[in-house]
Amino acid sequence: MSDIAAISQHLPYLRRFARALAGSQASGDAYAIATLEAIIADSTEESPDAEGRDPKLELYRVFLAIWNSVPLNSRDDVSEGGDAANAADRTLRALTPIPRVAFLLRSVEGFSAADIGILLDRTPAEVTELLSQAGREIAAHIRTEVLIIEDEPIIAMDLESLVTDLGHSVTEVARTHREAIAAISRRQPGLVLADVHLADGSSGLDAVSEILRRHTVPVIFITAYPERLLTGERPEPTFLITKPFQRETVKTTISQALFFDQATVPAAA
Repeated sequence: MSDIAAISQHLPYLRRFARALAGSQASGDAYAIATLEAIIADSTEESPDAEGRDPKLELYRVFLAIWNSVPLNSRDDVSEGGDAANAADRTLRALTPIPRVAFLLRSVEGFSAADIGILLDRTPAEVTELLSQAGREIAAHIRTEVLIIEDEPIIAMDLESLVTDLGHSVTEVARTHREAIAAISRRQPGLVLADVHLADGSSGLDAVSEILRRHTVPVIFITAYPERLLTGERPEPTFLITKPFQRETVKTTISQALFFDQATVPAAA
């Protein structure tokens, strides 16, 4: 078993994951405590293949083994919670169990697809499909309209295809700062996908800044020059995808941006 001290530094993150997965602080903390107790108990019998194990992966592996041992956690008909649950909580509870776990491992904990495959005993292709399924299920509860700000027609078409594959719709495709502002004036989207350098030499960053002065909307920047945005100065984009992009990365990020934007939205009466 991995060294307890090395594992303990990841415990706060496991508690965050457990609470999100369980849907409550008390239940999540109980699973996290059970995980730590199992690791401590097992540490007295050092496994011959313990050397070289990743402590964080080992911690989450033990947690998921305990989580999956409870039949209720594998059911699709778990209650979505009471009136106090916010929109993000209710959307998360609506996801089927394994896609929910995969989505949280990727979007909240930042595990790679390869690591998720190890934790869930799935192939890379199966992990990709689980994340896509989570995206489709999230879109079913948070279906929205998307404004694409992109001057390259082929990339714009690809992004439009990705958006519609998830179940969302595209309001317009804008090629310049001016077109983006005109589009937002005609119809306010629920999400913006924006390139940084646009057709007429104008700036997608400036267009988004102007949009955000008028509306509150999640934004995903898609750029070949991420270093120009990740300067260490504020504000920095929350969601940033580097060109050339992987289709599944864009899909997961769209679902992630919309899901976490719902955290501030109260549950409907």
